[in-house]
Amino acid sequence: MKKVISILLALAMVFALAACSSSNEPAPAEPSEPSGEPAAEGTTYKVGMVCIGDDNAAYDRNFYMAADAAKEELAAKGIDIEWVYTYNHAAGDAVAVDCEELADAGCVAVFCNSYGQEDAMLTVAGDYPDTVFAGLTNEGSMRDSLDNTVNAFPNIFEGRYLEGVIAGCKLQQMIDEGQIAPEEAVIGYVGAYTFAEVISGYTSFYLGAKSVCPSATMKVEFIGSWGDPTMEANTAQDLIDKGCVLISQHSDSTTPATTAQSNGVYHVGYNISMIDVAPDASLSSSRIDWTNYFVYVIETAINGGTVDPDYTGHGLKDGDVALCELNEAIAAPGTEETVQAAKAAIEAGTLHVFDTSKFTVGGQEVTEALVDMTGDFVGDEGYNAIFDGYYHESYFKSAPAFDLRIDGIELLNEAY
Repeated sequence: MKKVISILLALAMVFALAACSSSNEPAPAEPSEPSGEPAAEGTTYKVGMVCIGDDNAAYDRNFYMAADAAKEELAAKGIDIEWVYTYNHAAGDAVAVDCEELADAGCVAVFCNSYGQEDAMLTVAGDYPDTVFAGLTNEGSMRDSLDNTVNAFPNIFEGRYLEGVIAGCKLQQMIDEGQIAPEEAVIGYVGAYTFAEVISGYTSFYLGAKSVCPSATMKVEFIGSWGDPTMEANTAQDLIDKGCVLISQHSDSTTPATTAQSNGVYHVGYNISMIDVAPDASLSSSRIDWTNYFVYVIETAINGGTVDPDYTGHGLKDGDVALCELNEAIAAPGTEETVQAAKAAIEAGTLHVFDTSKFTVGGQEVTEALVDMTGDFVGDEGYNAIFDGYYHESYFKSAPAFDLRIDGIELLNEAY
């Protein structure tokens, strides 16, 4: 159910640290039904962000980049903002205290930037009806009874598919040049948890790679944490020791990239470009670009419009998902052209990431995957996410729901 939010919002930012680029220039969503007063001239609005990490975490640095860009866009519209940050709180009471302190400090909006923070956020939000609370990469706020809570999750599976295309181009080059045999085109993937978000991500990456390198297979090892540099490095090393010639990740640090670099294998990252720390290994990265969402929420609320409680259906074509620069020094010849063709097809709707003719489960093509509005797999009363020949990821809600274990991907542990 849509919830009306008529609250003055604004955004601001510290500094961005890593360079990513996209061929799509961000274009903020239009605010809906503007009816309120414009931002007061000369006013600087405070906006808070509860961060799971700090400046050292690639994940958080991606948010700082987007916040910086949003601050510039809003300034051009005459809206001045100041960011206020808290750091290194993943869940629980510490997040609730952060949310309270940011609201008490006068923040007109508080963004919780990671999965796991939303539950604590929701325990506080009701006490501050004049502050908008946004759970990013979450999904509970769309279903609660509060009018000042929203959640968002752009279609990062589209970016991960393109990352996979980049990886597949490199693997196929290695095969064609005799560096590896076809059966040795093994991808190692450092995963955080066995959540649908991670499963959707590594599956879309694998399908992108397989579209270029048909013999590719994948090994996934979970660490039970969104970010633990030592554990990420150790897991990447274990995957390399098990024969993986290319490493990717759904984890928050750059240590999978540096581990790939030190072992002479290739890497594709997440959140920020990792070429600077692994120039001979890291091919590229994908990222969610939160700029559009920040600007959309702020401008809509300031103009008295409504903010969608669940930011659904925004991806590559909107500039909400982007690829970082391609490492031309090590990328396979023709990679850029291959990626751009796939990107154009995704944007045109002629290529669907989870095309059910492109994968099997237990040797069989999948024709039904029932989900409810929470994205959990349910019984006959659920909605079938597979129709028109593909699984409709992030269709019933913005947060990923794809949870199928497809053939070609080996899970090395199921502990998390």
